[in-house]
Amino acid sequence: MVQFWSKVTGTLDDCACDVETIDRFNNKEIFPKLQKLLSSDYFRFYKVNLNNPCPFWTDHSQCGLKYCAVKPCTPGEVPEGLKSSSYKYSEAASQDIEECEKAEKLGAVNGSLSDETRQALQEWKKHDDESDRFCMLDDEDSPESQYVDLLLNPEVTITFILSSVEKVFSDLHGVDCLCVEKRAFFRLISGLHASINIHLSARYLLDENWFKMKWGHNVSEFQLRFDEELTEGEGPKRLRNLYFLYLIELRALAKILPYFERPAFHLYTGQRTQDNENKKLLLELLHVAKSFPLHFDETALFAGNNKEAMKLKEDFKLTFKNISRIIDCVECFKCRLWGKLQTQGLGSALKILFSERQIEAMPNTSNTNPSFQLSRQEIVSLFNAFGRISTSVRELENFRSLLSNLKQ
Repeated sequence: MVQFWSKVTGTLDDCACDVETIDRFNNKEIFPKLQKLLSSDYFRFYKVNLNNPCPFWTDHSQCGLKYCAVKPCTPGEVPEGLKSSSYKYSEAASQDIEECEKAEKLGAVNGSLSDETRQALQEWKKHDDESDRFCMLDDEDSPESQYVDLLLNPEVTITFILSSVEKVFSDLHGVDCLCVEKRAFFRLISGLHASINIHLSARYLLDENWFKMKWGHNVSEFQLRFDEELTEGEGPKRLRNLYFLYLIELRALAKILPYFERPAFHLYTGQRTQDNENKKLLLELLHVAKSFPLHFDETALFAGNNKEAMKLKEDFKLTFKNISRIIDCVECFKCRLWGKLQTQGLGSALKILFSERQIEAMPNTSNTNPSFQLSRQEIVSLFNAFGRISTSVRELENFRSLLSNLKQ
């Protein structure tokens, strides 16, 4: 494995960045802040439909093991602000709600909406336009959709689950090639695959008895998936693709900073003090992301004239939407949950990188709504997906240490 780690160092292909710089920046600057943000109510509750039928395989089955199950939230566990209408995301609408609540306490009745609130309703309805998305989002109004607490439903693995995940990713790697020049797409999928395998190796069911289950790092499983000899040379490439994926999503966070800096944007849960603190933490994290010295140059990824760029954008959209549908074929519900979240997060990152002009043209005043919008589902998936990638990079340090101790 010493020779193996030597292959996961140095400058990355098509990038001006190196693995060591990413390790230091992620583990010291990004990871601690990101974990704190993701533990907040806004980011921990995710609405998802895990009962969509598999559109591709006729032999699709479901995992009946308790480890595969996802525990949905009860109505009382979800903050009221998250369960309410989407218009509460705007500052004007939030103020209007507060005024209504005050009036209700005074015994007054006001069944009308102000023009400002009506406009906010219309604008937030527009942002759900599917044409701008790179992935399939679940219908949050569907009776099949339920809120899930991500902190209470972590990724875990046993051998059965791994076979389910591998079946899906073998199909993802076999998706029709967009063209030779678009190898970046496959590097993103490979990086996502590597990230998930790291999570599963880091939280593995090591032992079980009547009283408790023991989860932890499975070094043998990690070696099986990434050792150069055991993977016919593919393992180190997969890990380098993980770093490539990290750079893509980090770049998206740096690009989206102006969107979240707008005074009209709130991480609304109905808990004003906590919401304000979370927005400050969010902006602090995004400024740190922007300060990264060796950002990936996305113009190299999306090069070409406007017509070619638009064609590439549509190709990426179609392919990632198909990936979102393939995730519905994962037999393990817990894997399906995190697979949906991470593919949606990557789709949101690509949406940001393909929308640079709209983001740069956003108005500075809160009176005018920007043409570029992100739904709450996209925001939650964007940051949680990056959280998983960041955790994967952090876990590599743990596996380096564990493997080093085995040599002694």
